[in-house]
Amino acid sequence: MRIYRALLHLYPASFRHEYGEEMCAIAARRRQAAAGALGVAALWLAAWLEIVPGAAAVHWDLLRQDLGYLLRSLARSPGFALTAIAVVALGIGANTAAFSVTDFVLVRPLPFAQPERLVKLWERLPGYDNVEVSPANYRDWKQLSRSFSAMGATHPFAVNMVGQGAPARVKGTAVTSEVLPLLGVRPALGRLFTAVDDRDGAAGTLLLGDGLWRSAFGADPGVLGRRLLLDGEPFVVIGVMPRGFRFPDRETQIWTPARFDQQAFQDRTDYCCQAVARLRPGVSLARARAEMAVVAARLERQYPKENAHTGVNVLRLRDETSRQTRLLLLALCGAALCVLLIACANLANLLVARALARRQELAVRAALGAGRERLVRQLLTESLALATAGGALGVAVAVAAVPLLTRLVPDNLPLSRVPGVDLRVLVFAALLTTLTGLGFGLIPALRACGAVEHGGPRQGARGGGGGRSERLRAGLVVFEVAASLVLLISAGLLMRALWRLQATDPGFRPSGVLTLRTALPFPQYDPVARRQQLYGRVLSAVRSLPGVESAAYIGGLPMARRGGIWPVEVEGEPRGSAIGGSVSERNAASLRFVTPGFFASLGIPVREGRDVAESDTRERPLVAVVSESCARRHWPRGDVLGRRFHFAFHDRTVVGVVGDVRVRGFERASEPQVYLPAQQMDDGWLRYFVPEDLVIRASAGAASLLPAVRRIVRAADPQLPVSDVRTMDEVVAGETAPRGVALRILGAFAAIAVLLAAIGIYGLLAFAVSQRAHEIGVRVALGAGAGDILVMVLRRAALLAAAGIVPGAALAYAAGRSLAALLAGVDPADPVTFAAAVGLCLLMTVLGSLAPGRRALGVDPISVIRQD
Repeated sequence: MRIYRALLHLYPASFRHEYGEEMCAIAARRRQAAAGALGVAALWLAAWLEIVPGAAAVHWDLLRQDLGYLLRSLARSPGFALTAIAVVALGIGANTAAFSVTDFVLVRPLPFAQPERLVKLWERLPGYDNVEVSPANYRDWKQLSRSFSAMGATHPFAVNMVGQGAPARVKGTAVTSEVLPLLGVRPALGRLFTAVDDRDGAAGTLLLGDGLWRSAFGADPGVLGRRLLLDGEPFVVIGVMPRGFRFPDRETQIWTPARFDQQAFQDRTDYCCQAVARLRPGVSLARARAEMAVVAARLERQYPKENAHTGVNVLRLRDETSRQTRLLLLALCGAALCVLLIACANLANLLVARALARRQELAVRAALGAGRERLVRQLLTESLALATAGGALGVAVAVAAVPLLTRLVPDNLPLSRVPGVDLRVLVFAALLTTLTGLGFGLIPALRACGAVEHGGPRQGARGGGGGRSERLRAGLVVFEVAASLVLLISAGLLMRALWRLQATDPGFRPSGVLTLRTALPFPQYDPVARRQQLYGRVLSAVRSLPGVESAAYIGGLPMARRGGIWPVEVEGEPRGSAIGGSVSERNAASLRFVTPGFFASLGIPVREGRDVAESDTRERPLVAVVSESCARRHWPRGDVLGRRFHFAFHDRTVVGVVGDVRVRGFERASEPQVYLPAQQMDDGWLRYFVPEDLVIRASAGAASLLPAVRRIVRAADPQLPVSDVRTMDEVVAGETAPRGVALRILGAFAAIAVLLAAIGIYGLLAFAVSQRAHEIGVRVALGAGAGDILVMVLRRAALLAAAGIVPGAALAYAAGRSLAALLAGVDPADPVTFAAAVGLCLLMTVLGSLAPGRRALGVDPISVIRQD
């Protein structure tokens, strides 16, 4: 019978108390009448079939009663219901949105087969952990390693696509034949590349991305076999990739075979490729790293000059996210959790206040026979129902908010830009809602029912258990103040950091500058003379437009295109090969080819000497303009003009020194810059560095020049697309855009937290005033003035605020220390931020105290004494 009694616990306690003994007696008689093992088994099966559905039916009946009572009760107090649902919705919505983005970027598996086994391999050089690999080193890695079942190489590119409508600039990736199979993908149409497609000299083949196939070809299944021109070279479409496939990043629209020729394997410092591989089954990441360290050491011994100090860095494909992005997302999750806890504290406060207001009702129900379990069940049903309604509304809030967080999704991951609210997110929201309803509804329910048990109907009418409940509510309010202060200070620190970054001088004047790219097709524009003809026609026509002050071309716009790193060898110092010498942090510089007038167009000051000139041709001595940091590093004693150095395959003479530019953005160190005349390039060499970005400075309305500039480019070459149109103000703003998004979200969370904390203070003080109305009336009758009553209310509010501010400030300092990498040099204990945040908390306290204070002043002592 012990087992049967245990089964009865499936029923509610009230049902067991009323019918349990009778059911046990019936079960005992049946057990005695059962004959044989088969009869006993049949008896137990019947018991299961009777108890399980019966218990479910009883629970459902009680739930239906509780919900009906709840709806009638909430209809009498809609303000309470709407407030509770809104509070929960804010907390659940904030956490669901934060979780959806964080899960999308940091947790969710990449959309490839067995993504945990996919890795990327980088060369590691002094001062640079993740450097692209040269084709020669990639080939040797592939041959010498045994930890990978497959390894391939990719090389990003951008081409002018002709053959389908107007010329278009398309971003693509050249891949070796191993890459797409090792990712485990199949084309939606056609086939993948084979080793034959990947051979040097093979006919050009092409895979289309789903988006380009739909936008440019109207999702035509007959696209297979279509001939297109990419930078003038013919390619045939052999397949279309499936919808949702993005590799190596979301911007890639086409894929072509890498087709390395023998010349590609001659230069081991040609850092142009990214290597991707799949770990063999049973091979760990640590084992692969150890093997690649041995391979790197072997290659360094074999090629001591080219591979000096060259290692290998092996990272999981998922781990491409930068530390700053991770910190921003974790900060967002922490802020959302603070909002949820504050919302839960508010919900608990509301439920405690409601339970205290219903003490007489609960006491009467208890006197009529309702047990503690039944009363707790009723109150828990109420909290769960409110949490469920708030959770559903919170999911809707998250669905609306998630698109606003797209700036936090890194561009270098093979993911779509907008994370969806999928089943994982909905399960998370449902779990969070359940925990909120249970966790923060149980304590108020137990408190209220405990107070009822220890008193009767008369005590339920006034005062019973009020002291303990008021202490609980005060503790919740103190927690709300502390959490809101943490959010305020964190948001303030990030705001100060953003202001500091935005106040940083980029080294140029971005206002009034329009930029665009006129990407040149090769080999059509391999001859420097032909490029100069194009530059001359475009620049002369653009400079003649009304309002244009200057215009020039550059090979890689600052902050938009990072440029290539090359070794600098100064005359008089030991010289290594510019091709084979390794690049170190000490001797590295970034290379950019420019046309005359670039420094004036971008507002970069010329400190010494001159700009590059039209007369700087191949027939004249090779010259260079260097940045101030480059001059200080290599010629610290000054007298830079006329100095010679070896750079980018040739000896060059310094003819000018210009100001430093933050090429890599506000938060990363930029290498010294070396600017070379575009006319002194070699035919067919260094295509990546060819000037293609047009920079136009206008006195006013630079953006309005775009239609005229498009006409000028079309007249110069009808096959050239105009792309990447933006102002330099937009380029600069893009550098801090993720920070700005995170700050706006965190600021919104902080504002919500402060509002909820103010509501909590208001609710506690208002309830305290109502509970102490008799005391206040007596005080007034005995001569207390309005100031005394107001001071009493404000003193209580000040104590609550102080109790929350002290631990909140300590927690905020700890949070600031953890966010130090995002603070751009701002002290985590910044006194201005702390003072402002504490001031806002005090203001919140005062605002939350005004209405209760006014109510206290309105207490009529005669009416209160008569009621007593």
